[in-house]
Amino acid sequence: MELKKIALNDIHEKLGAKMVPFAGYNMPVRYSSDIEEHMTVRNGVGIFDVSHMGEFLISGPNALDLIQKVTSNDASTLEIGRAQYSCLPNDDGGIVDDLLVYQMKEEQYLLVVNASNIEKDWNWISSKNDVGAEMKNISDDFSLFAVQGPKAVEALQKLTSVDLSAIKFYHFDVGDFAGAEHVIISATGYTGAGGFEIYMHNHHAEMIWNKIMEAGKEFDIKPIGLGARDTLRMEMGYCLYGNDIDDTTSPLEAGLGWITKFTKDFTNSEALKKQKEEGVTQKLVGFKMIDRGIPRHDYDIQDADGNKIGRVTSGTQSPVLSQGIGMGYVKTEFAKPETEIFIAVRNRSLKAVVSKLPLI
Repeated sequence: MELKKIALNDIHEKLGAKMVPFAGYNMPVRYSSDIEEHMTVRNGVGIFDVSHMGEFLISGPNALDLIQKVTSNDASTLEIGRAQYSCLPNDDGGIVDDLLVYQMKEEQYLLVVNASNIEKDWNWISSKNDVGAEMKNISDDFSLFAVQGPKAVEALQKLTSVDLSAIKFYHFDVGDFAGAEHVIISATGYTGAGGFEIYMHNHHAEMIWNKIMEAGKEFDIKPIGLGARDTLRMEMGYCLYGNDIDDTTSPLEAGLGWITKFTKDFTNSEALKKQKEEGVTQKLVGFKMIDRGIPRHDYDIQDADGNKIGRVTSGTQSPVLSQGIGMGYVKTEFAKPETEIFIAVRNRSLKAVVSKLPLI
């Protein structure tokens, strides 16, 4: 299958990005080094082009009904200008995808889904739409930049009349930005470093990218690839669909009970409610390596006697801590912070400790 290209594909190639296939798209994985890019975001400001993400507009008098039915969080608590993290439960106790839900207008919501799941999510939500909500897939028309880091507000403020410091976490505004109108400026992100996610029409993408790079020059802004995006989210303990959550993991096992609201009925809510009452048998935990070594996806997690008690779902070397960190599912009795566990790295058993999230 031919790889899809995001609007600024050629710009990333000109910037010397290493391009890799990701979720069906040709995407920049790094421009310099993962560690340098990671620390740029933690300490200053970086810009990610994440235009591969999917966007659906759900509108009409029954838009909220549909969203309430397919998502685990309670979207009735939203108001215009607010966003919510949520997930789409499947019929078997697992997760179709995790997503963001934005309330744009009285009867209009924007769903932002993972690139690898655009078609799957669209089909899933459509199959549940027996209330006649209007659905529009606008994924191919929009670009998305994540400008992340402690210097993001200062760097971006000169590009808009919107008061960026007034946009609270998980809130957004729609306004003028870098010479374009009707740009969504959202105080969300996947790095834990603060900043904004900027949604725009593709035809404004190049102008906005250039103006952000210009505005961020004095703060030493750099373009950041998917490599650093992954290490940044792991330090925070944010789930990655396909690694830490998937069609077989329940939101309760994944520590997403806080976005699973039983104040309403939603897909498979009865079974999940029962699971909550009975307790889960495995839990997603964060951990830090005590012994030197880097945990990787699918490595076994063991107890002190070498018995398998779980598996690693994500792992890396943390640039901030200079030690191995990871996430993984373990039997519930091993899920308490400070519990000693062992990671099977090749033929060795390396000591690690379960740690509270975030890991930094």
